[in-house]
Amino acid sequence: MKIRTLRARPVASLRLPAPRLALLSLLAGSACGAFAQTAPASGELLAQNLRAPSLSETVVAATRTPQPLADLVADISIVDRETIEGSGATGLADLLARLPGVEFSRNGGPGTTTGVFLRGAESRFTAVYIDGVRIDSQSTGGAPWESIPLGLIDRIEVLRGPAGAVYGSDAMGGVVQIFTKRGENGTAPYVGVGVGNHNTTKVEAGISGASGTVDYALGFARDDSKGFNARTLATQNPDRDGYRTTAGHARVGLQVDAAHRLEGTLMVNDSNSGYDSGLGKDDRNLHTMHALGLNWIAQWSSAYKTRLSITDSRDEYETRPSPYLSDTRLRGYYFQNEWRQGAHLVTAALERREDRLENAPIDAKRSQDALALGYGYNAAGHTVQLNLRHDSDSEFGGKSTGSVAYGYAITPQWRATASVGTAFRAPTLYHRFSEYGVATLRPESSRNAEVALRYAQGNSTFSATLFRNRVSNLISFSGPGTCLSDFGCYANTARAEYKGVTFAGSHRMGDVQLHGSIDLQRPRDLDTGKQLARRAKQHATFGADTRLAGWTVGAEVQASGRRFDTVANTNVLGGYTLVNLYASTRIARDYTLLARIDNLADKDYQLARTYATAGRTVYLGVKWAPQ
Repeated sequence: MKIRTLRARPVASLRLPAPRLALLSLLAGSACGAFAQTAPASGELLAQNLRAPSLSETVVAATRTPQPLADLVADISIVDRETIEGSGATGLADLLARLPGVEFSRNGGPGTTTGVFLRGAESRFTAVYIDGVRIDSQSTGGAPWESIPLGLIDRIEVLRGPAGAVYGSDAMGGVVQIFTKRGENGTAPYVGVGVGNHNTTKVEAGISGASGTVDYALGFARDDSKGFNARTLATQNPDRDGYRTTAGHARVGLQVDAAHRLEGTLMVNDSNSGYDSGLGKDDRNLHTMHALGLNWIAQWSSAYKTRLSITDSRDEYETRPSPYLSDTRLRGYYFQNEWRQGAHLVTAALERREDRLENAPIDAKRSQDALALGYGYNAAGHTVQLNLRHDSDSEFGGKSTGSVAYGYAITPQWRATASVGTAFRAPTLYHRFSEYGVATLRPESSRNAEVALRYAQGNSTFSATLFRNRVSNLISFSGPGTCLSDFGCYANTARAEYKGVTFAGSHRMGDVQLHGSIDLQRPRDLDTGKQLARRAKQHATFGADTRLAGWTVGAEVQASGRRFDTVANTNVLGGYTLVNLYASTRIARDYTLLARIDNLADKDYQLARTYATAGRTVYLGVKWAPQ
């Protein structure tokens, strides 16, 4: 049943950027101070996979067009399936937090409300795609990170920095492109099982292959855990807050002839996780997500290629027994044209996006139509990328964005890049039509500039990226105004700045592979000068692995500096350092064993005030995959 009264909604489960969450946080109590520690975020484009990807490796996140890594000016990280499996991560956000420039917050254990910050930008400022299907929530704004099943992901590309001129609304902090497996020649089944503390079990199975003109990939994943007590307050139910997720994906392709390919993709996930809203209550988050895409790729000539996509996604979130229901549906149509001639690449795209939100009493929808143009050039050590886009929104009118990027190969090893660009995010339907909403809200807008220096030779890589992203018309919760609520209203009253520098690199010393990154940043409210909530000024990751007696063994250190739980900077989240260990080996021709210990020292820390983290976790898994 849909209930309009949001006051019944427990803070622990809040997916709304709800004003009540802000107020309750401010009233929650005293600061829990701690000294900041220098911290980590993990691997990077040339380091995260403990190998240096070939510069000919193809990525799509930068321009939505497949391009060799060597041709890009953008700041991108790649995470492959081998890295995902070896990570032992419980969720997508946990894995991404080991990359440069990425932090996350979570209200308890896996399956609960999760936010991801790229370069300190708000969680809603990252555009997320699964096999080209856009996913988003029109209640909270931003992707439902907790409902994306990590076990079904084959590859991730993370673009740091605004990309509004390519993607339109939402890509103000960056873009995350997620890909499932694509079938290849032959048949490749797999089965995996794993166990961990908190009575955690994982089961996965799938099959992929190709025969003649048809390729396919099917997968299933199931995670169960009794969990741990997610709340640290004595007034909350002291039970274990477990979770259960069931997910599946399918990807089928038909090569009609040498020039035409049809492809369909589907990912679904259903999760049920616990949280505490009061003493004696066993509240549950019920989350359903699907992402469906149909694609037609046509190579009309050696120079001209098109892609036509129709996509549909849904994010349904419900809580019980405390009644709350939010249902976001997105429909997308995308027609892209590519013309390649020598060192030149010209792109033109038409895109339409339709959003709908049901969140009683809200039943609202809107649409955006866009034209995007791009030009790329790469020759003689010079790389140029120009993009221009215009979006026309059915509610607030038009918005134009653009970007200019340039790269120069100083030597075969050293490369310098620079870029400037603009981006925006349209107000969510909740921002506009809830009891706190204001229909006349304007889009949030940003201007970004960055420069970078990169080095790559053999097994050694290094990068230093300096960036500054300023946001105007930032939507925040303000005092009473023209909305229906006497509690307060949303308004375009804030400005923010995300600036900093990221250092990342990898190097092989004998049989030992080293990798790491350090982020030094200043995410702040420009009007108050205060640090933005749940983001640290320093975070970092360092790791090393080697081969030893048939085993791959390694260690990594993750750290984060002091953060604040509120925009008023009154409640402190202390800095922390985590040590993780992992090992894997082939125990038979077709069997691989993985063992992992996270938070070896059982560090007590919080990602959101009054919400506990898992402590030391141990995981042991076996996977069968015929060679």
